[in-house]
Amino acid sequence: MSKYLGPTSIAAMNFASIKSNAAAWLCQGNSPRRLALTLALGFTIGCFPVVGIPTAICAVLALGLRLNLPAIQAANYVVMPLQLVLIVPFVRLGGWLLASGPSNASNAGGLLHMSPHQLLSSLSGLAAHAVLGWLILAVPAVVLMTFTLTLVLRRIPALAAPEAAN
Repeated sequence: MSKYLGPTSIAAMNFASIKSNAAAWLCQGNSPRRLALTLALGFTIGCFPVVGIPTAICAVLALGLRLNLPAIQAANYVVMPLQLVLIVPFVRLGGWLLASGPSNASNAGGLLHMSPHQLLSSLSGLAAHAVLGWLILAVPAVVLMTFTLTLVLRRIPALAAPEAAN
């Protein structure tokens, strides 16, 4: 008599193999501290307020610092929706830090009536405010996330083994 494997048991087996493959993929000889730094950088850079730039920054950092490229890009892509949500708060924070008054580009109607040169100038100013706001928060965010993720990742047995070998 053959044993029937229902959809839930097949899903459980697939989840177990995905889980073990993900653990092997993530650690790849990295210590929990190094993986935590990789993920923290990916999360933070993924919130960079200029759309399209974080992927390139993550790739350059991963290659330059010899970090886990798939892990940093995965963290970057996970926070991509947050990047879009945080653009306006970063612009406001940067504007507040520079003590800028309200700009003509703060409302959509004002943008529609500008010349291309004025539009480019206003948008580049807003982007500069957003990048400044992001820079102020990025370093503390990386430090805090690295510390927290290191504590969490040390509790995962598959990741604790490379640290014991170092």
